[in-house]
Amino acid sequence: MKAYEHSVLLDESKCTGCTTCIRHCPTEAIRIKNGHAVIKSDRCIDCGECIRHCPHNAKRAVSDSLSDMDRFKWKIALPAPTLYGQFDNLDDVDYVLNGLLKIGFDEVYEVSKAAELVSAYTRIYLQTEGIKKPAISSACPVILRLIALRFPSLEEHVIHMLPPMEVAAKLARQKAMENNPELTPEDIGVCFITPCPAKVSYVKNGFAGYESAVDKVVSISDVYFLLIGAMSKDDNIESLSESGRIGIGWARSGGEATAIFNEDYLAADGIENVIHVLDQIENGNIPPLEFIELNACTGGCVGGVLTMQNPFIAKARLQTLRRYMPVSQNHLPLGVNYIPDSFLFEDMPEYDPITRLGGSIAESMRMMADIQNFKATLPGIDCGSCGAPTCRAFAEDVIKKTACPEDCRLRDVWKTKDRKA
Repeated sequence: MKAYEHSVLLDESKCTGCTTCIRHCPTEAIRIKNGHAVIKSDRCIDCGECIRHCPHNAKRAVSDSLSDMDRFKWKIALPAPTLYGQFDNLDDVDYVLNGLLKIGFDEVYEVSKAAELVSAYTRIYLQTEGIKKPAISSACPVILRLIALRFPSLEEHVIHMLPPMEVAAKLARQKAMENNPELTPEDIGVCFITPCPAKVSYVKNGFAGYESAVDKVVSISDVYFLLIGAMSKDDNIESLSESGRIGIGWARSGGEATAIFNEDYLAADGIENVIHVLDQIENGNIPPLEFIELNACTGGCVGGVLTMQNPFIAKARLQTLRRYMPVSQNHLPLGVNYIPDSFLFEDMPEYDPITRLGGSIAESMRMMADIQNFKATLPGIDCGSCGAPTCRAFAEDVIKKTACPEDCRLRDVWKTKDRKA
């Protein structure tokens, strides 16, 4: 099996081993070893929380460079709707779209346009008999990997719909081939302009055997200043936008959920809130709902770590921008009541759940007992001095033989106090 390529990496030269990252990692994927952080590849979901919270900028996201597109004859930009919220006093997205053409792209295809189509097909999906409710959105790749690793029992709730980025890439390629018959598929390069590192990982690794139609992923922060220089309100701009409020609304938390035109929904953002919601769904402790939208980043995609602006400012800008837009510019043909295969994926990716301890139930039960017994000898204060985020995580590392009992500096003191008591 091909090793999973992550987009969140560590710069050891900047890491001081301060333990800030281990306290914020939602899957306990980070340990402190030999004075610096170590990221466990099998647990990392590329959410970017360590990037967001590291005080030393030791965590970084790796994305493609704009110059990587130079090898293609026909270059297509896929701007995420989050991009529009980065600019102050923007009253027309066409300024951004024309700016992308000025910085070297031959064509622009809005991801917000594809989002409106995905919303329309999601409404059909929710009316299909036999689907597992509540249906969970598949738009955020962090959520999909989190469910696969930590909540595998909820996989049957996930809507098997490709994210708007992927749908946009497919439709943009098809359009380019139709309008430019002299081009070969290899001549066309599709570049997604992303607010988060998880999209980079999605494209690098594919999805459960599905190979992404996106060629390169460039961060919003990398194109921001180029666009600032290229966007001019004095120029006569071409009308390029083909999306409306629904598509632009996908950039913020709740935008996808409100587009299903159904009040029985829940929208949660921020990785801790998302985990709380997933816990409640798994435990059956949630009211009857049709649809659940989950965003790993605070505020939705506007909160991605590869953006330039405060997510709440970006959200307010998008709200103003949407005010004078049509509701949607993309509708399904009359009578369409099925979802095309090109909008769907077959299987969820297969990972070993992080809750699995051994290769068999018997081995896992034995290890669980050993973990509980060893944990009882620890202080239980989750100080992080051992390099693990919690005493429970440290006990698991010891039983799995990836840590030594002596790594807990307070254990002997705790045992002495316990004996005296």
